[in-house]
Amino acid sequence: MTVLDFDARAADGAPPPPGRRRARRGGLLGKNPAGLLFSAPYLVFVAVVFAFPLGFAVWISFHDYFFAAPGADVARPFVGLDNYTSVLSDPAVRRSFVNIGIFLIINVPLTVGLSLVLATLLNQVVRGRTFLRVAFYVPYVTASVAIVGVWLFLFNGNGLVNEILGPLAPDPPWLINSAWAMPSIAFFVTWKQLGFYILLYLAALQNVPRELYEAAATDGAGRLRTFWSVTVPAVRPATVLVVLLSTIIGANLFTEPYLLTGGGGPNGASASPVLIMYQRGIEQGTPGVAAALGVVLVVLVLLVAWLQRRFVGGDES
Repeated sequence: MTVLDFDARAADGAPPPPGRRRARRGGLLGKNPAGLLFSAPYLVFVAVVFAFPLGFAVWISFHDYFFAAPGADVARPFVGLDNYTSVLSDPAVRRSFVNIGIFLIINVPLTVGLSLVLATLLNQVVRGRTFLRVAFYVPYVTASVAIVGVWLFLFNGNGLVNEILGPLAPDPPWLINSAWAMPSIAFFVTWKQLGFYILLYLAALQNVPRELYEAAATDGAGRLRTFWSVTVPAVRPATVLVVLLSTIIGANLFTEPYLLTGGGGPNGASASPVLIMYQRGIEQGTPGVAAALGVVLVVLVLLVAWLQRRFVGGDES
């Protein structure tokens, strides 16, 4: 049956042939309908854990919301953009975005550079490879609360770092210095999460063809030239992933400034947007303002992620 015959049958009200019905059903459910069944649990998980809370946060951001006892019927009037106006006019919020920008400028390049270099070196190690991988990964799986005390000891006024630096040490010390508080947190987070990104690069390095390295050696390229001309381009997809993950995780910074600097000190120099959300929503009892700040943060992170995919190399369109 030709397309014209099918169109004629459709115009007369006749049902389409069985083959066409199967094709249409296949187009709706995809080429492999079983894939939809297997992915359904994860789709439900995303809807319950991510989509619903995000939608509820957007609703809260447009209302004068406050917490009440379960079952209590209280009025939460619509306030329009008042919460967003409060967020955008708050000096503490604006400074928190500057702080997180400083954090990302330090953390993301350090994370990409150190994890790629260390992964390349670990990939060449023959003996002790497993021990070294575990050693780099242990800080990542260790709770921040458990290792913050060590960093407080290292970076306080009489700590080991200041003892080594002597007169070069900053005064006041690192974590109570408005200029060094956020960079110190960025170094801490870089060190703590480095093991995870090393494993990502190690997985990517396993897929680099050995013939590329052999060709580089035949052309007389040294180690540095081989690393720059072979390794870096070959693991570019992994680099895009590392940049995106480190940016998204860094934008949600909360635990480290809360523990290391006593809640964003000194004078808000290390406060992050998520920390301000906690202070506004929980400590000060204004969930609507906190939700508006969260929506603004989500929009900015999505914009930055899109720009990174566009210009770092993950999206060529």
